[in-house]
Amino acid sequence: MGRPVVHWEIAAKDAKKMHEFYSKLFGWNVNADNPMSYGIVNTGSEQGIHGGIFQGQGHTYTMFYVDVEDIDATLQQVHAMGGKIVLPKTPIPGGAVAQFADPEGQVIGLRQFQS
Repeated sequence: MGRPVVHWEIAAKDAKKMHEFYSKLFGWNVNADNPMSYGIVNTGSEQGIHGGIFQGQGHTYTMFYVDVEDIDATLQQVHAMGGKIVLPKTPIPGGAVAQFADPEGQVIGLRQFQS
């Protein structure tokens, strides 16, 4: 079974400004009406995937998340293959996320949906 990319994120210096920028540029609906002001992005298309724009902690980056059945097992495999855990398994609504750096330092996200 393949492992699809299921989410993307943009960490911004000024999240509100970036919500407005991408909303105007691409016509995306960005809803940040939640306790963390996390901008949930609906691209308005059935093609591709949706994502999020949020306030970064002093730096910016763009990341994608891959769907996995078992984050713990995947992180063990990452470690065994020379990667490093950046963010351990963290519960979120609907499942959990984690992040790792590959052997060259690229950071990739993992997402496990609740079953």
